[in-house]
Amino acid sequence: MIVQTIQLALAPVFVLVAIASIMNPLTSRLGRVVDRSRELQRLYSQTEGEEHDNIVREARSLDLRIDLIGRAILVLVVSGLFIGLTVVLLFLEELAGIGLTGVAAVAFIIAVALLMWALLTFLRETREATKTLRIPEMYLEKERQL
Repeated sequence: MIVQTIQLALAPVFVLVAIASIMNPLTSRLGRVVDRSRELQRLYSQTEGEEHDNIVREARSLDLRIDLIGRAILVLVVSGLFIGLTVVLLFLEELAGIGLTGVAAVAFIIAVALLMWALLTFLRETREATKTLRIPEMYLEKERQL
């Protein structure tokens, strides 16, 4: 029976690998956003007028992005903990003979729901990034035929 439990525990472990794979780009993005926010903080007191307003606008966007990435990472960690709980419950059921299949299923469903929530938060962050990083019209020269 332990072999079947190990086989049953493989699916949650694959979800754990997916969670780790999603965390990698999130942490990279967080590092880049934090670096850019530090640069903007350095430039803040050195600018005036429209340039200063642009710094403040970008800083506000970066602050939102830091928050979204932090939330996505937090939700992924909690999802990973529920995956771990699922695996533990499966083995406890097998080793202790306690009927925990329903609880393990609920833990797994919660983990997948949290994963989906984190992905939606990641999507919001990427949408925010692309919204603020649009190329200004003047640089596109759309009136010119190239």
